[in-house]
Amino acid sequence: MAHDCAPADTQLEVSTWFIRGRNVLLARADFGPLYVDYYLHQADHGLRYPPEPDQLLKDTLAAQVLHAAGRPWNHTLAWTIHLERPRLNLFACADNELGHIAGQAFQEEVKTMGENLFFADLAAGHQPTQRSVVSFAGADIFGAVEAFYRQSEQRLARMFRLGDEDFALLSAQPDCDEAWLAGLTAEEAARLEESETLRLLEKRSYRWNCGCSQDRMCEILVPAMRADPEALFGGGASVRITCPRCGARHTLTREALEAYIAAHKD
Repeated sequence: MAHDCAPADTQLEVSTWFIRGRNVLLARADFGPLYVDYYLHQADHGLRYPPEPDQLLKDTLAAQVLHAAGRPWNHTLAWTIHLERPRLNLFACADNELGHIAGQAFQEEVKTMGENLFFADLAAGHQPTQRSVVSFAGADIFGAVEAFYRQSEQRLARMFRLGDEDFALLSAQPDCDEAWLAGLTAEEAARLEESETLRLLEKRSYRWNCGCSQDRMCEILVPAMRADPEALFGGGASVRITCPRCGARHTLTREALEAYIAAHKD
């Protein structure tokens, strides 16, 4: 039986602020609601990551959302962060128009690339997807994000953990006070409303939702079904496929796949 990746009922609210006099954009949120749905998704699909990959993926999801909150509404973003130690690929994707976020950690058969790499894909509306690739040192996601901003965005950014699930991303805008931003500490970032003049720009809502479904998985398997159905099913009545975006596990029967192909002949 196939399990669609249903949207979560809870929503994460991200606030963005402009820091006057510093010309810095602040994005901040408490990620508790998102992490609850993240773990519910894992429970629904029998997923369980060891502590280190789990924390690294959660940090990646937080960084992705805070970054997306500062981008235009028609942007869809995807990050793949490759780590050499631990040997791991972290994936996160965000859709600003729908307010969706999803991701997963790849632990098996991850090839060495000789260095840590940050792949960032951006689609703006119907424009072709743009990709940038930067290298970074260490296994700290915050450091990776700051390296991405420095090398790809060509501007300074700082990311902070202000509590167990409270994160902030500060990014330079034109005429930024870069010395102030570079020297900012986590303790100072947590109390910006006391020391700086903040102007609320907007609030956006995100929720865990990959959007994968039985139909989407059927679409992925159509070429293999048409090429060699016996090889695809291996003599069995069903095949299991894992969503490449969120790790959800779908079981598709041969009957269901044949019905999908028949319904989509055109």
